[in-house]
Amino acid sequence: MNIQTPVRLSGAEESLVAQLESAGAKDAAERLRVIGLPTRRVESYHYTDLKTLLSQVPPLAQVANDSSAPAIDIPGAYRIVIANGVMQSTSTAPAGVIVGKAAGSILTTRDDVIVRLNAALVSESLSLELSGSVDPVIHIDRRMEGAAAHVQSGAKIAIAPGAKATVIETISGSDAAHMGNAGSYISVGDGADVTHILVDLSARQATHFATVEYRIGAEANLKSVVINAGAHLARANVFADFVGEGTHGDFFGLNVVDTDEHRDITIDITHGVPNTTSAELYKQIARGRGKAVFQGKINVAVDAQKTDAKMMTQGLMLSDEAEILSKPELEIFADDVVCGHGATCGDLDETWLFYLMSRGISRADAETMLIRAFLEEITEAVEDEYVSEALSGVVDRWLKKDA
Repeated sequence: MNIQTPVRLSGAEESLVAQLESAGAKDAAERLRVIGLPTRRVESYHYTDLKTLLSQVPPLAQVANDSSAPAIDIPGAYRIVIANGVMQSTSTAPAGVIVGKAAGSILTTRDDVIVRLNAALVSESLSLELSGSVDPVIHIDRRMEGAAAHVQSGAKIAIAPGAKATVIETISGSDAAHMGNAGSYISVGDGADVTHILVDLSARQATHFATVEYRIGAEANLKSVVINAGAHLARANVFADFVGEGTHGDFFGLNVVDTDEHRDITIDITHGVPNTTSAELYKQIARGRGKAVFQGKINVAVDAQKTDAKMMTQGLMLSDEAEILSKPELEIFADDVVCGHGATCGDLDETWLFYLMSRGISRADAETMLIRAFLEEITEAVEDEYVSEALSGVVDRWLKKDA
């Protein structure tokens, strides 16, 4: 008989086990008791050691009513509020939009602790069905309200074949040490054209985890943007499965960190069928003692001939004490493919700084101009003008913070 000895649990792990047991998730509680949170020994968490980084877990959230203004303002957007994991009442949905609720979590059973916690603790998820050419932008406003709480939330978004839509999800809330875990499952129908944005704007003392799963049909186009600009400890998982031929995906992301913040974007793309293409561009800026982490993996299945997949990550260091860690990876089982990855990291170009300063621009303003130029590829990746401006505003607020 193979009996695995439980690990020595930290205070945070003990709290999570107790919460899982109280929610009736006995199997999940026992698994966590045996293996604990991932450490550096787990490859996908090598740079984000949750056992060390997660020091405490607040109590599970209570129901909250929210009437706050949105974290970012998108004129004309149709806003759906999820407060402490529960969807609030909404106004009449625009044409092509059906809003409902689904029992439990909607994430698949991937072997990831963040996914397992969401699957075990979410009692109700948002259900969103989009068809036709959806106008306006859909804004899912996830909020963590009240005193410090552990908030789990889920959203299932189904985009019909041939539909066109832009969906932005924001994470924000009260100024408290919340711990959040937001899951999104997005199915992109054949021939659909979808832009999906996830922005973490949690309070700085919060901890936030997010998982986005995409299932992309044939002849579809997906644009994905992930921005980590909130919680002091943040991890965003992105999983994308290409299941139909003739599909293209663009994946963009941004980590901005300062002081002692730790923010991680990890993406795992699987090309499972022939004739699909993808392009990834992830950027990171670190100042103070912040740590920015990017991990990217492209998987090409044995039958996925004619795959064209490229990955690039770029880092900008603004402090000698900051860290930028990048790990791009390819796993290819087909032989007729074009795949590649690259990574760069450096500081601001002194030649460009000298050029701008020689024209009467202060060093501080010159640095800001160069940083904005570095980030524009991410914030301007979204076609909708109002959404793009909102993302630029997120960057501007970060730039104005004291390092």
